This record gives sequence, C-alpha cells and structure tokens, in this order.
Amino acid sequence: MISLLKKLKKYITTTNKNFVVNFGPQHPAAHGVLRLVLEIFGEKIIQADPHIGLLHRGTEKLLEYKTIIQGMPYFDRLDYVSMMAQEHTFCLVVEYLNNVDVPLRAQYLRVMFLEITRILNHLLAVGCHIMDVGAITPFLWCFEEREKLMEFYERVSGTRMHTNYIRVGGVNFDLPLGFLKDLYYFCIQFIIRLNEIEDLVSLNRIWRYRIKKIGYVTKSLSEGYAFSGVMLRGSGVSWDIRLKRYERYNFVHYSIPVGTNGDCYDRYLIRMEEMRQSLYIILQCIESLPEGSIINSLKDISTNKLEYKTVMERLIHHFKTYTENIKLPAKEVYLSTEAPKGEFGIHLVGNNSNYPYRCKIKAPGFNHLQGLNMMSQGHLIADLVAVIGTQDIVFGEIDR
Repeated sequence: MISLLKKLKKYITTTNKNFVVNFGPQHPAAHGVLRLVLEIFGEKIIQADPHIGLLHRGTEKLLEYKTIIQGMPYFDRLDYVSMMAQEHTFCLVVEYLNNVDVPLRAQYLRVMFLEITRILNHLLAVGCHIMDVGAITPFLWCFEEREKLMEFYERVSGTRMHTNYIRVGGVNFDLPLGFLKDLYYFCIQFIIRLNEIEDLVSLNRIWRYRIKKIGYVTKSLSEGYAFSGVMLRGSGVSWDIRLKRYERYNFVHYSIPVGTNGDCYDRYLIRMEEMRQSLYIILQCIESLPEGSIINSLKDISTNKLEYKTVMERLIHHFKTYTENIKLPAKEVYLSTEAPKGEFGIHLVGNNSNYPYRCKIKAPGFNHLQGLNMMSQGHLIADLVAVIGTQDIVFGEIDR
C-alpha cells in the first residue's frame, strides 16, 4: 500500500484553485438585475466583476424623439424609488435653458416633496439593507411608513409612484384640503418610529458585527471613484449639492451628517440622520409655505402671450402646448441635484426644435457600482450582501 501511494504521489496535487461563480441576477439580494461574476477562494472574495445590460431600455435615445412633456414620465421610471427627484432635475435643466422663473409657492412645494422622496428612498434602503443581513421586523416597519408617504403622493397626483407631478415652470396640482395638517402629524409620529428602529437595530450586536468594518472606503478612494451622496459623506467628505442653493434650500436650515469610519455602519447611521433632517426641512416648508401660483404657465414659455381673447384661442394654445410643447434653444447645459442616492445629473442639448438633440443622464449608482470590487475584496460572500445593500443600488438608473 505504501509503495502504491509513493507511485501515485506525483499525480496528487495540493494546489488550491479559485472558483468563479455567478451572484445574481436571480439572487434576491442583487437589488434588481445585478449580475456579479465572483472569483472566490473558499468563502473569500478575490474579485467581483459587475455585469450590467439585463434591463437596458434605451431611455436616453428614446428622449431624443419625445417632447419635454412626453419625456417627463421616463424620469420617474429610472430610479423607481426616488421618482420625483429625477423629474425635478429634468425640469430644472429645461427651465435653465429657457430662462423660466418658478413661482415661490411652487418652489416650496418642490422642496417639500423632494424631502418626502428622500425619506421614501432611505426607508427602502435601510429596510432592505437590514433584511439582507438577516432581520425582518425593521423592514416591515419601514414599509408601513412608506405606505403613509405614498398616500401623500397619491393625494396630489392621483398615483402612488410615477407621479409626473413636477412640471416645467412649477408643479401640476396644488395641495388638497387638509394635506398640510396630515403631513405635519406624519412628521411628528415618524420621529417616534425612527427612534424605535434605532433602538432595535443600532446597538444590536449582531447588526453591528455584520456591517462594522465592512465595505470600508477611504476619503481619497471615495473621491477618486467619484462617489456622491451618502457613499461620499460616509467617508468623511462634507458635500451636499443642495449647498448650491437651488429652489428654496437657501431659506431652510438643515445639517449634513458625515461619517468617520467609511464603513457600512456609518452609512446606515447617515441615512437615519438624513431622514430626521428631511423631516426638519418639511416642517419648515409647512410653516413658510406662501400663497400664490403653482406654475409659470407654458404660454409664457412658448408664445410669451399673457392672455387670450376667446375660449377657442385658449383651446388652440392648449392643443399646441401638448403637441409641439416647449422649443429648446440651440444651447447645452449640465445640471445636477442632490438626489437621495447622490448626484443625479442631466446633460441636455437643444437645437431650436421641440425635441432634445441629446440627453445624457448621470446616475449616482453607476459610479458606486464601479467601486463594488474595491469594497468587497477580501470580504466573505455573506459580507458582499451587506456591501451591495449599503450602496443602495437600483438598476433602473444604472442600466438606462
């Protein structure tokens, strides 16, 4: 037997081999249709290669064949968790190209709903992140609060998600009776619910062990990978595009939470604090909301005609507005806003026609996904789920 083993020794190798496996797109923790090709050594990740292209809908090309009003609903469907934030950016770009002034009341309404959208996004991000790691109760609590917020969406637009509420020149509808009172009561009770979630989760040793020192990103790396939003602030960079003071953000007070360790736990805490700051902004908007017009009528933009002599003239103009719509001058502009996931930007090129010559969308999740390999190397497969959750990836904006 010993001699047989000696003869077979030259055929026996003890060299370990790395495995290449698929993570997603069918995996429930893949947050959409993310496909990761993982090179692993045992449970340790050697390399994570993100593959996109499974959701591609050609949104940017489709926008070249749509008027402004026809193209607006496409932005609701990019990041389908931060709906109004994206249609708002598109409206800002068009308003900038056409020098459109937005009424004061409409600016306050925009800020109010942008912060409602931020809370909606962070509730899903935090709830799903906690569920990915293994807990279920906070996820259910977060979705209960999202249902309440979606009712506010529905009351001003008639729909819960893809609202098409923010329009060029203002907003589509004014607030219904009792809206501000109900929103105020929501803000008061939601602060209590946030405290309950943190009491259950923040100091829980299992939660902390699973995400502390996981997905660590230094300040220089976060800037080098062009991270934005929570991913950038979690690494200690105090940057928020709302500081550019678009809309009425220069008349409201809020703090910018910043992390110190650059790990998943810091980014979780920042999202929790940002929801509190959003509540503070909403309460200021409720208190300061002025009376007045909610939209700078499209007749001022397209024809500069301020009044009509007959009902038929008004009807004809309404028909032309919704068929020909706004003419974009032969200019180009890039404009970005602080969407819930980070910097959402649009590069719009006009050519003196009713259709954009080019519309390029800059999605924050795309840059964050590029850093996934760097953030997950050396971690275990179970830690990869926590890293994907902390990036708050939604593929509608990434694979547009």
